[in-house]
Amino acid sequence: MKRVMLTVSYDGTNYSGWQVQPGRETIEGVLNRCISGLTGESIEVIGASRTDSGVHAMGNVAVFDTESLIPAEKFSYALNQRLPEDIRIQGSEEVPGDFHPRHCVSRKTYEYRIYSAPFAQPVRRLYSHFTYVPLDVERMRQGAAYLVGEHDFKSFCSVDTQAQTTVRRVDSVEVWEEGAVGIKHAAEDVVACSVQGSAVVEKPCAAGGAAAGRAEAQAGREIVIRVAGRGFLYNMVRIMAGTLMEVGRGHMPPERVKDILAACDRQAAGPTAPACGLTLVGYEFLP
Repeated sequence: MKRVMLTVSYDGTNYSGWQVQPGRETIEGVLNRCISGLTGESIEVIGASRTDSGVHAMGNVAVFDTESLIPAEKFSYALNQRLPEDIRIQGSEEVPGDFHPRHCVSRKTYEYRIYSAPFAQPVRRLYSHFTYVPLDVERMRQGAAYLVGEHDFKSFCSVDTQAQTTVRRVDSVEVWEEGAVGIKHAAEDVVACSVQGSAVVEKPCAAGGAAAGRAEAQAGREIVIRVAGRGFLYNMVRIMAGTLMEVGRGHMPPERVKDILAACDRQAAGPTAPACGLTLVGYEFLP
């Protein structure tokens, strides 16, 4: 018997979260089915982070026990031949038999992405939250600073949480803008073509300047909220993102975040941001 650790990336769009649920397709359920089919055993993986429905991951961690003769490092290759395209194993290795990913000291890093533009961009709809309301990134940074450290995050978790304590330590909260994103055309690149004899003649299109102006005006901004910490409550990062967006819209001052923490009341915080914008981007085990 050996214990194998997998690093798992997935697009959570089509799944009801990580954890097995009767009658629903989940990441854990797919892994159990594929590993069991590969080894001929009844396998149940243990996941490090049980992400919600629609949330993505670049590197979640799971372990399972097996008597299979397949070398631990080869499981990643074998499973990727069986898994659907929206789930991929990034690496596999053998770990001690008593290793449990949820019982280790670890740091998780999440990113919440917001696409801010006059109109939604369909190719971004699965991996970012769209808003047409402009956001003030500096105000969001100021509000985020109050969330760093050890606090009672009861205001920032779902009322359905079953956690024994709502005190958590957040190591960092960063907010930045990745710049204008979208389709742009320089005016001089917009040309009209005509054939004169055997030659093709190009000349600037009269509408070039107007087209370039419209493209520039419609270019969006992608804003990223990155949160790192030792552990998170149910919906905690999404509520933090929703609250910081309220600050960025000017609906509350940055210093209100401090009062929200002190209130220990879910009703005091902002809305829960949609799941599509959230990705688990890093998972590290600490000494």
